[in-house]
Amino acid sequence: MALPKYPLPTHDVVVRGGVPNAFSQSVVAYDETQKPSLKKALLLGDAISDLPRVENHQPHEVMEYGAPPKREFQRYIRLSRKDMLDYSFGGEAGPDEGKLLDHQPLRLNNDDHQRVQQIPIKKGANFRDLRGVKVGANNIVEWDPEIERVYLPSGKPLVPDYAMSFIKGRSLKPFGRLWWDETVPTVVTRAEPHNQIILHPDQARVLTVRENARLQGFPDYYRLFGPIKEKYIQVGNAVAVPVARALGYCLGQAYLGESDGSDPLSMLPDSFTAIGQAAARASSVSIPAGEVLEQ
Repeated sequence: MALPKYPLPTHDVVVRGGVPNAFSQSVVAYDETQKPSLKKALLLGDAISDLPRVENHQPHEVMEYGAPPKREFQRYIRLSRKDMLDYSFGGEAGPDEGKLLDHQPLRLNNDDHQRVQQIPIKKGANFRDLRGVKVGANNIVEWDPEIERVYLPSGKPLVPDYAMSFIKGRSLKPFGRLWWDETVPTVVTRAEPHNQIILHPDQARVLTVRENARLQGFPDYYRLFGPIKEKYIQVGNAVAVPVARALGYCLGQAYLGESDGSDPLSMLPDSFTAIGQAAARASSVSIPAGEVLEQ
């Protein structure tokens, strides 16, 4: 059996930063001298904008969606196991079929929740926007000498020392907000906002287990088990479902002897990312009459 080929990407991505010149011509995806032909990037808004608002403490593992999907990805990710063409489907729907599962955030302690409540609702917001912080030379944070340090009701500072010193004061991550038009580069296993950007774009909380699961491509019917912290670990440590499918597809081609040619890379067929789309159009997850499906 020939070795499996490496699947090429199907979608664009919103890149943060850049690649050092020393690492040019090292992208295993496409010829860097040519513009790739990729589908439009899936953004955070595409993934989670249909999910209902929840508070910092949300005790219910099962809840109603409360609104129809807004975008094609959301329509697809809500499909039932049967409509998703999941061959592990045993023919019987579970008791919570069609419900929203695991839409629960890690409950922040009072101090962190009060800090998060003061992070502005805007793109790029983080601890640097809190009172008493000043951005000095070389983009390094420092205490504003004209503002007395602010303290929370507990007596702890509004801006923790660790946020100021993280990565020698250059980091933008502590208590950082994600935004709708971004792609999330990493789904983390720990949902604490102390040194990573994990706050919801317009709510005073971290992303929920379900929101993280969607970023990893898990269908909404996929249920996590255990305490909330363990659910975050399960999702964060998982291979993203679309990546696993692509690798499995190439492994299957190699096993069946269908990996033709000497090129070590494989372009996935146009229909690959649309598995289940036909079912999506015919499923009970529909767009109400008069509403326009966002693209």
